[in-house]
Amino acid sequence: MKTVAIIPARYASERLPGKPLADIAGKPMIQHVYERTSRARLVNRVIVATDDERIAVVVRGFGGEVVMTPRTHQSGSDRIAAVARSLEDADIVVNVQGDEPLIVPEMIDQGILPLHRDPSVEVATLVRELVSEEDLDNPAIPKVVLDKNGYCLYFSRSAIPFVRDAGEGRRTSAGKFYRHIGLYVYRREFLLKYAALPQTPLELLEKLEQLRILEHGYRIKAAITTYDTTPVDTSADLEKVRALVAGIT
Repeated sequence: MKTVAIIPARYASERLPGKPLADIAGKPMIQHVYERTSRARLVNRVIVATDDERIAVVVRGFGGEVVMTPRTHQSGSDRIAAVARSLEDADIVVNVQGDEPLIVPEMIDQGILPLHRDPSVEVATLVRELVSEEDLDNPAIPKVVLDKNGYCLYFSRSAIPFVRDAGEGRRTSAGKFYRHIGLYVYRREFLLKYAALPQTPLELLEKLEQLRILEHGYRIKAAITTYDTTPVDTSADLEKVRALVAGIT
């Protein structure tokens, strides 16, 4: 199966404008994401989808492939679907977030594998066990509950599941909690169908677009990873990543 990874990259981020071009150890953030994605064993092609010529120029400058998309797209999924419509030879499309400069290539492969193993899986995502009480209460970290077959039951910014009989500070020892890592793997046909679906009430309440899939009656398979990521949403996140890269290199 041919797999194309698409990295949506917007310049006009509310909290950190221009973050795809932020310097990390001498390279723009988008280059770190592109190079790490290219090292995933199951990915055949990598494309940056952007609405800003400044990002496009930088991507072309380091030898990457870029496609320009309209500024009217409301989400990363809409942006990658616009690119995927022209990729008629692609079987699987991976949405790799453009603000994940430390993503591990093996994580991408882990997200793709469920679609290789089971033809009934139309979309998969990554989850990681959550063990920190602080993270459990952090609304910036989406949580997810899984069924016994590893499919996602619900996503929330709140702490789920609710632990009735454990006090504060003891919840994570009472059961398994998972955080959602925003990497999505779609069969191309499903991605195009999903992008055409209307937004849903829970999606709008939680501000989590993956809930649109569940609310319309489709299933999301979860791949559990032990790897972690450090997404860049704020200037503090950026400084943390810079320090981590400096320690790595």
